[in-house]
Amino acid sequence: MGDRSAFVSWGFRLALFSVVVAVLAVLGLRLGIMPLPIALFAGLGGGFILGLIAILLSAIGLVMTLTSGKSGRGTALAAIFLSLAVVAPVGSAVMNGSSVPPIHDISTDLTDPPVFVTVRAQRTPAHNALDRSAPENLAELQLAAYPDIQPILLDRHPGAVFEDAVEAAQGLGWEIVSVAVEEGRIEATDTTALMGFKDDIVIRVRDENGAALVDVRSASRVGESDLGANAARIRAFRDALKAG
Repeated sequence: MGDRSAFVSWGFRLALFSVVVAVLAVLGLRLGIMPLPIALFAGLGGGFILGLIAILLSAIGLVMTLTSGKSGRGTALAAIFLSLAVVAPVGSAVMNGSSVPPIHDISTDLTDPPVFVTVRAQRTPAHNALDRSAPENLAELQLAAYPDIQPILLDRHPGAVFEDAVEAAQGLGWEIVSVAVEEGRIEATDTTALMGFKDDIVIRVRDENGAALVDVRSASRVGESDLGANAARIRAFRDALKAG
């Protein structure tokens, strides 16, 4: 240990610290004991910065082990991979967030969005509002960012499409909250695997001259920007419904 580069030693320590900070942030958020801003900025943001520093130090240490004969090559590589486990996903999320508008309520119908009914009881005043009033140009921002998010018209009987819609939602792993057959409305909640964010979905199936007109709305409970998640969710449902 005495001949190991200090860069390697500190790089590994910071890599471990980076992972611990990120894991604590995720656990704190999922358990409801850490506020979202602290979890994101202090937790994941701090872990990201520590990870970057760890990668830099470990890379320098790795070069030194190759040129000076000092030990610690494996430790340096381990530190780099540990740090990347935090830096890569957080960095990807930041890049995705910078490429999409800061909106979190996406609908295939911008003039008459499907309305949440049952799921409202599961949302609190601390959650994002469902009135689509902010930002004022929400519809314009969505149309510019996601022009492919449009109503789904299927040349099939609306009743059969409604049943297919329920199956498609279940197949995507969504928790079905309500199935109102008479109103052609399905409500569901999707929980993200890592952070445990809950996004709500409402599906509306209407008769359109014998065909089925399907509209989908997906809204995040927390966060100003959804990083494109709601649009991606609607696309996944659309593809599953068409395949069915």
